[in-house]
Order: sequence, then C-alpha cells, then structure tokens
Amino acid sequence: AARIIQNMDPTADPCQDFYQYACGGWLNRHVIPETSSRYSIFDILRDELEIILKGVLETSDQGDREAFQKAKILYKSCMNESLIEQRDSLPLLEALTMVGDWPVASADWNKTKELNWSMEEKLSIMNSRFNKRVLIDMFVWNDDRDSSRHIIYIDQPSLGMPSRDYYFNGGNYQRVREAYLQFMVTIAKMIREDKNMSREDSFVQEEMAKVMELETEIAN
Repeated sequence: AARIIQNMDPTADPCQDFYQYACGGWLNRHVIPETSSRYSIFDILRDELEIILKGVLETSDQGDREAFQKAKILYKSCMNESLIEQRDSLPLLEALTMVGDWPVASADWNKTKELNWSMEEKLSIMNSRFNKRVLIDMFVWNDDRDSSRHIIYIDQPSLGMPSRDYYFNGGNYQRVREAYLQFMVTIAKMIREDKNMSREDSFVQEEMAKVMELETEIAN
C-alpha cells in the first residue's frame, strides 16, 4: 500500500488527469534507462530477480536436485565465451542436420535429402528438441471445460516477425521487412561459407525471397 501511494500524485485532480493522479509519483522519481524502451515496477522486479538468480546459479551444485543441476550447467555453458567462440558455427550446423538440413545451404538437397525428409517428423523434432513451432502450434494445457485435466491444443503459430502488420504495411514496417529478408540472406551465405560452398548470391536471394513469400501467405 505504501508503494502504491508513493507512486501516486495526490496533488493532481483525478477528474482532470487521472493518469497523473495514479502514476505521477512514479514519473517524478524514475527515468527510463538508456538500455530500455520501457520501465515499470515489473522491470524493477525482473532486474532484482535476475541478480538473485545469478547468485543461485553460481553456487556449488553439490547435493542439488537434478533440475537445479541442469539449470547451473546451462548457465555455465552460456558464460563459457571462449568455448562458444571456439565452436563457432558448429552448434548451428549440427542443429540444421537434425532437422533435415537447409536446402539453400546444401548441395543437391532435392536429390540427396528430400527423399527421406518427413515434414511431420521434422516439425516434432523442432518442437521437442528446440521448442520451436512452425506452421502449427501444438501444446498441452489445462482443459478450459474441465480444469482437472490437460488436453492437446492446436493453434496458429507465431510469425518470424512480431505481427502480420510487418508483412503488409508500409513505412517503418517495410524497412523492417527489408532488413528481415536481408538478415536471412546474410545467414544463408555465412552457412554456405562455413560449409565451404560457393556464395551463389543470386540463388540465395531467390530462395530467401520464396521463404518471405511463404511467411507472407501464412501471415495472410
């Protein structure tokens, strides 16, 4: 209650400016950090929690439950920057192999990979191994009709960009759309280079334009 009152501005007339009345104290005492696009009590709580979690994850894992041990292993792997630099693109190349490779960064994919490629199998691998869902979103959640049980939900997936507006609108949306396409082209060229393949700029551009076209149809 004290925090809520502290974040109010009781000198403001709520009938004239309710926002200033409700949030004026907060506005007067806080500035949005240069590293953030927003700043609220939830951002403060998140920052405080991250400090606490960092302390927990950096403690010895002796006697921890398996789940805690896994969290600490993951944290240590993310902090091991020298090994990350040493491995370079290898983890990404290994991930691509698991999902049937990437045609734009493969030699003769249609002849060597497509025959044994199953969309259903690869979608399930991306879901279970990488928590990535494309074309179809599928998850287990509480049944809205009976909260005592869980059921499988099937839903529309998320898009590569934040919303469908980015695929159709002009102005800033169009600039983001162009940068998004160029990002895909750049990544494909980098992977081809890491696999000692030729750049094939025109081929990569055409293939990524097809990807963009497919995403746009899904967004529509």
